[in-house]
Amino acid sequence: MQLALLTALAMLAFAANSLLNRAGVEHGGIGPMEFALVRVAGGALVLAALVAMRGGRLPLWQRGRVLGAVSLTAYMIGFSGAYLALDAGLGALILFGVVQVSMFAWASWRGAVPKGRQLAGAALAFGGLAWLLWPGGAAPVDAPSAALMVIAGVGWAAYTLSGRTSPDPLGATAANFLLCLPLTGLAVLAFGAGNWALPGVLLAMISGGLTSGLGYALWYAVLPRIEAGTAAVVQLSVPVIALATGALLLGESLGPRLLLAGAIVLAGIALALTESRAPTDRSQTRD
Repeated sequence: MQLALLTALAMLAFAANSLLNRAGVEHGGIGPMEFALVRVAGGALVLAALVAMRGGRLPLWQRGRVLGAVSLTAYMIGFSGAYLALDAGLGALILFGVVQVSMFAWASWRGAVPKGRQLAGAALAFGGLAWLLWPGGAAPVDAPSAALMVIAGVGWAAYTLSGRTSPDPLGATAANFLLCLPLTGLAVLAFGAGNWALPGVLLAMISGGLTSGLGYALWYAVLPRIEAGTAAVVQLSVPVIALATGALLLGESLGPRLLLAGAIVLAGIALALTESRAPTDRSQTRD
């Protein structure tokens, strides 16, 4: 029960990130690349302060740290670069579809071949998500933006997988954010629009310090206790949570499509998680 609650809390943090990003870029007057930079800086600041308060050291050069930092950078830059030119629903489908494929492929390569019920549940959940998010009409697809979202999906999958053997979730997340910061800064210099309005900066700081920094540290604490396929499938709940929360905050009706599609997504996740025998993942065996 504790693991389920912690996982649900991490998904809520991810959904909050989506809402804060949308609010900051669409209404807060900050560019998507600039939002990413402030977000990473806020996360690095808060996490480094927490590590210092507990008297720990930042594991900047531990094994696997380069993968964590580079994959986090790929996710931040890819997502931000695709944000404005790609339909939001289509972008989310590309992102989460790539995450699913990448993580299931990695798990299979490591010997944790997904079982039939897990694959069926993942397919059902993704089908519900596609029904919910598929853009109406003939939404144009910007190929470079779609490619950036694919990079973001691969980056997030790699970032998730790199946390499965981390002995210090808080320290590892802090180190990842710190090493990601200069790389994100270079991307802003190359591709940023120079939009730095204060409301957007504040929203990015909240996203970085709270829902990203602490949310990602919580995710890293959960990951060693669940298999890779489970970590992939439960993340399909994030867009549904974000849409439902956004509707409630705006006082809007949830609508039958969101309710039914959300139920399908949750049913698929439940089906995937009730696989009678979880496959053994050799990645959790330490050297």
